Amino acid sequence: MTAELFERQLALIADGDLEGLLAQYHEEATVVRFDRVAHGPEEIRDFFAAYLALKPTVDQVKSRQIAGDVILYNADMTIGGNQVNAFGTLIVKDGKVWRQTAAATPR
Repeated sequence: MTAELFERQLALIADGDLEGLLAQYHEEATVVRFDRVAHGPEEIRDFFAAYLALKPTVDQVKSRQIAGDVILYNADMTIGGNQVNAFGTLIVKDGKVWRQTAAATPR
């Protein structure tokens, strides 16, 4: 189920599907980046609305490791026209993303 959640996450980002992305997140979810932290449904909605406005694309998933309820990934992405090397984790609870971290460096 965890691998399917990750693949669905990528597809929803590619489609720019805000409602679909939000459905992936647990009601007690937290998303952490260096520049922003979002807690709960309202903040996560605002977070992903702003993120999707940058038209992110996953150019290539370079690595993915799944260990139980934890997904660790590394991907080349283009976000807001900038090519980045993205890293992150998704921690799954009750079949949904409960915690997420994300960081990116220029490529």
